[in-house]
Parts: sequence; C-alpha cells; structure tokens
Amino acid sequence: MELHIFRHGETNWNAEGRAQSHMGSILTKLGQNQARILAEKVKGYAYEKIYSSSSLRARQTSEIIWPNRHKEIIYLDDLKEIYLGPWEGQLYSEIAKKDPESHNHFFKEPHLFSLKGAESFSDLTTRALKIVEEIYSENKGRLVALVGHGAFIKALLTKIEHKNLSQIWHPPFMNNCAHNIIKFSEKKPPQVTLYAK
Repeated sequence: MELHIFRHGETNWNAEGRAQSHMGSILTKLGQNQARILAEKVKGYAYEKIYSSSSLRARQTSEIIWPNRHKEIIYLDDLKEIYLGPWEGQLYSEIAKKDPESHNHFFKEPHLFSLKGAESFSDLTTRALKIVEEIYSENKGRLVALVGHGAFIKALLTKIEHKNLSQIWHPPFMNNCAHNIIKFSEKKPPQVTLYAK
C-alpha cells in the first residue's frame, strides 16, 4: 500500500493560536485556498480509498480536495488530533502563563507531556499506529489517501522512522496541507518516502 497523508488547511484557531484538538474549528479562506491548491497537485493520483479524520476542519479539507467523491470518503474518529481536554479552545499564550511546565513539555519535551484529562504523545502514537495498521490490512496493494492533523501525523512518522517521542516536533514542520507518503510492504517495514512537502 502507498499511503498519502495530508494535514488539513489553516483554521480560524490555527490563525488565532488556539489549542483546537477535537473541537470544531473551521477552515479560513486561506485554508480553503490551500486545500484547492493541494487538489490541483494531487489530481493525477487515482486514490482507490480516501480516509479522513471526522473533525470538521479535516472534513472540509477532504471535500475541497475531492469535491466529486465526498460520499466515498470514510470519516474516522481514530484519525482525530491529539486530545487536549482542558486546553481545548484556549490560547496557547494563556496556557503558557497558567501552566508553563505543561506548555513547555508539550512543545519542547513532548515525551514528558502529561495533562490530566488529555492524551499523551505516547497514547497518540499508539492510536495512530493502530488505525493506520487497520487501514493497511484492508488496503494492501492500493493507493490510499488520508486527511489528518499535525501532531497525529508527526507522531506516526516519528515512530515509523524509529525516532524517539522527544523528536516529534523536530523539523520538518507539518504545514497546513503538507503532503506525506508512506510505503507499506509485507516484506519490509513501512518507509516514509515523502515528508511534509
């Protein structure tokens, strides 16, 4: 299987610097345009299956990329972003003032991030691997597309590249509508062949 993974377009909360996680932020005009540009870039790929996070921003992105196939898209809760519980909807600048240690762990030492009522990066990585393995088991030999989220994608790629949790935020940055490719084979471990382009 060749899996093409895309981050959603820019949202209002991206622009405002808010922790959005599972909540219903929406694409900005820039985010919509980013998705249209991505649609042009990938129109030559004949994706046999399309998956998307069930979050609104990912759904909007998917439906802009594949306007004639939105009824085929499979929306999954397990593809959602890292769950941030009490942080959701808050400005990161305010979080940094209220809880500087957790804020620092989230952005600088993700392997230490632990927030009551939220998902850890370890939990996120486990969830990401599990759902992607399920997608692979159902789509061997196929060309598959997936629209997801920044931390989710970084956690997945970090694990596949055999790096440590502490390296999740290392470059390259997962820009909005970034394109990633993972190739799966029964004979060898999955390989990242395109990273945040």
